[in-house]
Amino acid sequence: MKFIPFEIKTGPENMQIDSDLLNEAVETNFKDAIFRLYGWSPACVSLGRNQKDDFLDKNFLKSQNIDIVRRLTGGRALLHDKELTYSFICPVEYLKHGENIKDSYIEISGFLIDKFSRIGINLDFGTRKPLKTNFEYCMLLSTGADLCYNGKKLIGSAQCRKNGYILQHGSILMDYDKTLLENIFHENIENTEVTSIKEIAPDLTIDNLIDLFSNY
Repeated sequence: MKFIPFEIKTGPENMQIDSDLLNEAVETNFKDAIFRLYGWSPACVSLGRNQKDDFLDKNFLKSQNIDIVRRLTGGRALLHDKELTYSFICPVEYLKHGENIKDSYIEISGFLIDKFSRIGINLDFGTRKPLKTNFEYCMLLSTGADLCYNGKKLIGSAQCRKNGYILQHGSILMDYDKTLLENIFHENIENTEVTSIKEIAPDLTIDNLIDLFSNY
């Protein structure tokens, strides 16, 4: 596996790097997997590939110094702020069941499950919940491909595919500002639905997680 060390970039830069890595893998017929870790500065709302942005108050986001970017992948919006973000790129045949979208999520996310289990945090895919289409915030939705801790969503992931290659990226929530999220997404953020590393293991830092994923 090719590892891209952690770095902090703007939203447009982060999405461009993921896109460039995917395109390079396709163009060079890269046979291995690529794993990248990154952060965001300033904070940024990312929209799913086909998601409308009419729910966003762009003046409010500007006043909070929060950028907006559109992802290659689908799904709903995320606020990228207090989190560790990953991306995983591989050819379909790298996985045992790469042709199947659900199974490929399970295989790639298994890498995350294994890493967290090494520090005593046991994650699973939770239970798929009825989709409430009025939700714009990704972390309030459970698709069966997301990783949960005790039934609460911790990691939200999304995929896209290009010429036989998979890009999956996702957000590992370190902490969250409930009031800020509610102001952005106009939805109630319930702690029965969402959790964070701060709630699970308060002493665990982002540097600890970077070290955990860097040693494979």
